[in-house]
Amino acid sequence: MKTGPKFKICRRVGDRVFGKCQTTKFTVSGTDKKRRSTKHPKGAPSEYSLQLLEKQKARFAYGVNERQFVKYVEGIKKHEGSNRAAGLFKTLETRLDNVIFRLGLASSRSLARQLVSHGHILVNDRRTRVPSFQVKVGDKIKIRPQSRNNGVFQNLVEKTKEYNAPEWLTLDIEKGEGFIKGEPIAGKAETTINFESILEYYSR
Repeated sequence: MKTGPKFKICRRVGDRVFGKCQTTKFTVSGTDKKRRSTKHPKGAPSEYSLQLLEKQKARFAYGVNERQFVKYVEGIKKHEGSNRAAGLFKTLETRLDNVIFRLGLASSRSLARQLVSHGHILVNDRRTRVPSFQVKVGDKIKIRPQSRNNGVFQNLVEKTKEYNAPEWLTLDIEKGEGFIKGEPIAGKAETTINFESILEYYSR
């Protein structure tokens, strides 16, 4: 999914949805922008604009285009009586590209998408080239043996030394593989996205 200038998008949605925005440059720019905006207040944003903002944050953070996002939401709506917000969160978190990112095998979701698309990743020992592939409990995610010498995977042991994968994932970095041992739980991830608000946006 083409996103455009990342700093500009991060400022627009008011969150660090890209790894590139995890910098002092973004923080300073964002602060300056906020300082300028306070001189000419335009009033409180509407409920609709806040819901739209949450939707955009999720789309950019997970790298999902509008068509795919609508498909996810429509699928969640079919589950009557369930926690739909948690369901949408789970659907996005269990995308293969996100899992590669969460395992620490890629520094960003965009890089994870490239790794999957280029055939560097195996799911249950089968090559999978679809970044949106939905993993499930019990699945094994592994770097393709022939790809271990790829520059992206060099020094992974050092790179992941201080990294802790989410509790629903396990990683054996020496073997270059991870396992899905549970399901992601909303509220236990480093996300500031309001999934309830997103569902309300699509319910209009």
